[in-house]
Amino acid sequence: MAQVLGRSERLWVVRPAPGDTHAALAERFLGRADRAFWLGEGLAPTAGEPLVVPLAHPNPTGFQADAFQTVPVLAYHRFGSPAAPMVVTPEALAEQLQLLARGGYTVQRLAGLRGFLTGQEAWPARSVVITIDDAHESVYRLAFPLLREHGVPVTLFVASDVIGTRDALTWEQLQEMAATGLVDVQAHAKTQRNLTERAPGEADLAYRRGLELEVQTSRRAIEQRLPGVTVTHFAYPFGESNASVHETLQRNAFELGLTAQPGGNAFFSHPYQLRRTLVPGGQDIEAFKARLQLQQAMPKADTP
Repeated sequence: MAQVLGRSERLWVVRPAPGDTHAALAERFLGRADRAFWLGEGLAPTAGEPLVVPLAHPNPTGFQADAFQTVPVLAYHRFGSPAAPMVVTPEALAEQLQLLARGGYTVQRLAGLRGFLTGQEAWPARSVVITIDDAHESVYRLAFPLLREHGVPVTLFVASDVIGTRDALTWEQLQEMAATGLVDVQAHAKTQRNLTERAPGEADLAYRRGLELEVQTSRRAIEQRLPGVTVTHFAYPFGESNASVHETLQRNAFELGLTAQPGGNAFFSHPYQLRRTLVPGGQDIEAFKARLQLQQAMPKADTP
């Protein structure tokens, strides 16, 4: 067991024992193994050499002098063969999940992103979030077995009116996936229509009432059919939103709104305009890796 050399209000100083890991030390001194990166990323602690265990992360925003941390949110849609712009093969998905596991990435739950955005919760430098849209049945048949094999959490955005129709998932399949704790089912509106478009001649009041119906109905259906699920995240159909959509989410106490704009999300990103990067089918693993935007350089100051 690690030996405690000293403690203050801000940190512990310990001497790791043989076989100690950052995760084990974080579990013991911080109460959470997932805070292992607070103690250092990469090499394991060296037995006998003093190690500082901070009681609060010194840089929860990931902000540095020349760059700042960004979190990529990946967006998938369908799975199958052959590959297509919106269809990823099971073989490609397996290769991508293996890259994340072996490359030192941490696949985070979308629900935790709110803490990073507010500067309350530091995330490892190579953090990634995975989401899936549209509730196609191939999610259950082809992707879910791989996600379960790798223990990877994802957020699945569903339009409530689509569930149980044609080639969509059923409520029973959603319940089975949600029960594993790996699949978080969230809202993708009621009908999956573009929420920024109005019917010809539609008055402002009618348009706003329609937005309320799309948002409230989808949440109510998911929470009623999937006991234990709380809906606080919303993916905009077609990735598009406007001020009225944002106001509707705010009135209904949604925490996050996700677009289809690619790129990473910094701590100062607007919670209703989060970026998501599409993972298309038919691209090699290097193209996938290039989509993982983990950092953005600080803009250089203009010189006179």
